[in-house]
Amino acid sequence: MTLQVVVVTGMSGAGRSTALHVLEDLGYYCVDNLPPALAGELVALTTGSAIERLGLGIDVRTGAFLEGADVFFSRLRDAGHRLELLFVDCADEVLVRRYSETRRPHPLAPGGDLLDAIHRERQRLSPLRAQASHVLDTSELSVHALRRALLDWLAQTGSERPMVVRVVSFGFKYGLPVDADLVFDLRFLPNPYFVPELKARSGLDSSVADYVLQTPEAQELLGDIERLLRHTLPRYEREGKAYLTIALGCTGGRHRSVALSEELARRLRDLKEARVVHRDVERKGSVR
Repeated sequence: MTLQVVVVTGMSGAGRSTALHVLEDLGYYCVDNLPPALAGELVALTTGSAIERLGLGIDVRTGAFLEGADVFFSRLRDAGHRLELLFVDCADEVLVRRYSETRRPHPLAPGGDLLDAIHRERQRLSPLRAQASHVLDTSELSVHALRRALLDWLAQTGSERPMVVRVVSFGFKYGLPVDADLVFDLRFLPNPYFVPELKARSGLDSSVADYVLQTPEAQELLGDIERLLRHTLPRYEREGKAYLTIALGCTGGRHRSVALSEELARRLRDLKEARVVHRDVERKGSVR
């Protein structure tokens, strides 16, 4: 099986760890500072497994890997794997400031001259920088801007993972979903609970769904939510969210919220993968 392999290297303090975290959020299995002798074995073990995306972090401390990088990269490509090499760079004066602010030691200057260590590191990494698929200068980037820049680059390479949308129905009487990003209150809609033949059924039943969805109020609300989401979902994804949870609540989470969650997810599926979760539909007791 072909792997998508992203090797992340670059100057210490330039954002290599942040880049690996972004890859992890996108579903990559990431390993940082793996001993050189084990890198090839990791790829071999990963091939044929459930892992399809692999992220490898390399810094100046893995000196033996730097010397044999050309051979490792060639073997990956010869095996048919897709390889991208990302080099995160940063201006020397900015790196000095970052190390001064964090008070962390540079790997090449545990007690020596910081600027000299940066120059030596830049020299050692220059062969990798020359081979990079992409060089990202983080001198003027915040952590959030760095994340957006990485996502933009991964989108261009076809290595990004689409954001997953979760539509969750719930009952307010049981509390808000703790992971909800957006919450909509449906308690103003006509309630099937007060219709004797519908009371014992849920919003998954077609008769209940028809009762709720055919009202002008429900259609107007669904249209408003759909327009809002079609406008905002691409922007949430651009910010790097892996999941977006949209919670629709009624009193007990059994009738109105269930019916509208199913319909909203159906309307969104031409835009995004939309999963539906009915948190409280099976709860016992009063469901008004």
